[in-house]
Amino acid sequence: MIKSYILFVFFFISAILSAQESINYAVVKDIPYRTTGDPYGLERCKLDVYYPENGKDFGTVVWFHGGGLSGGSKFIPEELKNSGLAVVAVNYRLLPKCSIKDCIDDAAAAVAWTFKTIEEYGGSRQRIFVSGHSAGGYLTNMIGLDKKWLQVYGIDADSIAALIPFSGHAISHFAYRESLGMKETQPSIDEFAPLYYVRPDAPPLIIVSGDREMEMLGRYEENAYFWRMMKVAGHKETYIYELDGYDHGSMAAPAFHILKNHVRRILGE
Repeated sequence: MIKSYILFVFFFISAILSAQESINYAVVKDIPYRTTGDPYGLERCKLDVYYPENGKDFGTVVWFHGGGLSGGSKFIPEELKNSGLAVVAVNYRLLPKCSIKDCIDDAAAAVAWTFKTIEEYGGSRQRIFVSGHSAGGYLTNMIGLDKKWLQVYGIDADSIAALIPFSGHAISHFAYRESLGMKETQPSIDEFAPLYYVRPDAPPLIIVSGDREMEMLGRYEENAYFWRMMKVAGHKETYIYELDGYDHGSMAAPAFHILKNHVRRILGE
């Protein structure tokens, strides 16, 4: 009986994987999500769309790269390919050629573009998730918790299916603190801190961190406080995961497993 059950599960999983592998995916690169502005903004404010061809009402992950808000470039994560999901990979302006407000505004503009355009590719506006690693996790938190950034573009932040930051700041970003002459070990919570905007009616929040002993400067602990304050505020769907044995950089790869599990749960798949 047990052997028969194991074989059933094996063939069931194999069938799912085969179905996913049989889907063809297309990529459209360097789509501008801003059409006006300075030359640097027009150069950076572009995104790539990776999506299942002939798909309908699929989920979409808007993905923000890391790099301390001063480096990095858009890419489609390998872990999200061939998963039945679309990915919108975003470039945004970088410090010091812009302000931190510009970085956050670009993230909001890219998410708004996704809400307004993804149905043209077959996706659903009701199935848009926002995620990113490090600086990308910070941008995820900011536009999801502080509603004013998306309101500028006519989008309600609470329409996001879930926020899934990977090792993102919950306090004010270190690059912003450095610009104010603060030490990297001096924390602050002000208008540029996701923690400033904890609220009970935010989208589901899935926080993923590396090992607390291997992360950057208390990154796990600030996220643990973020998690606790969201719970205290009355938010019903805040989760936190600590990936033992993984540092700030290496934690991203296993974190995608958590992302995909929550996406499937929320989509009822």
